[in-house]
Amino acid sequence: MDFPELDFPEFSFGDDEPQEETVPAQVVKSHHRYGHRHISRKLTSEAALASSLDWHFREGDCYHCFSFGDVDSLTYVKHVLRQQRILYLAISTWCMAGEDVEDLRSWHDRGMLGRVDFFVGEIFPGSYGEVYAAAQSLAADCGGRVAVFRNHAKVSVIVGERFDCLIESSANVNTNPRSENTVLTVDRSLVRNYVDLFNGVISFDKTAVTAPPYVIPEVRNP
Repeated sequence: MDFPELDFPEFSFGDDEPQEETVPAQVVKSHHRYGHRHISRKLTSEAALASSLDWHFREGDCYHCFSFGDVDSLTYVKHVLRQQRILYLAISTWCMAGEDVEDLRSWHDRGMLGRVDFFVGEIFPGSYGEVYAAAQSLAADCGGRVAVFRNHAKVSVIVGERFDCLIESSANVNTNPRSENTVLTVDRSLVRNYVDLFNGVISFDKTAVTAPPYVIPEVRNP
């Protein structure tokens, strides 16, 4: 089956000229109120990041990125998803927007994303109740889990069909207008270490969705 392309209206990658004027990722800027996200601004930010990162990640690659707003952790996940199917995604974040969970749901429903595990801060169930419920629903449907603990780490752990990578960022999953720094490392052994680390997390919330620990396949695409 052919790998489906992400559907971003009026936008394309490759040698084609982008539909909107973009700026390099290190000078991505925006002015907006917290919580309000506009698709045109998101596309511009994603295009700026895409123009700065390679399109064929390889084992051992490492990218250090600095942005000035509107580039959140999920933007980097999208960049990886355009290159391959993601078999497993662990998201560690302090907070998250409902539309981000909707994006993850859409990718899973389309066969582009497999299991998702969520690792969130202790205030998440009470302060972001609807988003927490949506994360629990997605985790239950994709065989993942949700863990609540004293967590302020912003990490995305990705196991893919072609490569594995770790995204370590000052940014949460949801977008805000602040400057953020992010390091993306393509390293299977490092990813394995983080998978083991998060597998050991015990959730404060005993009603959270649970699942067996994720195990990275010894052989890719056996």
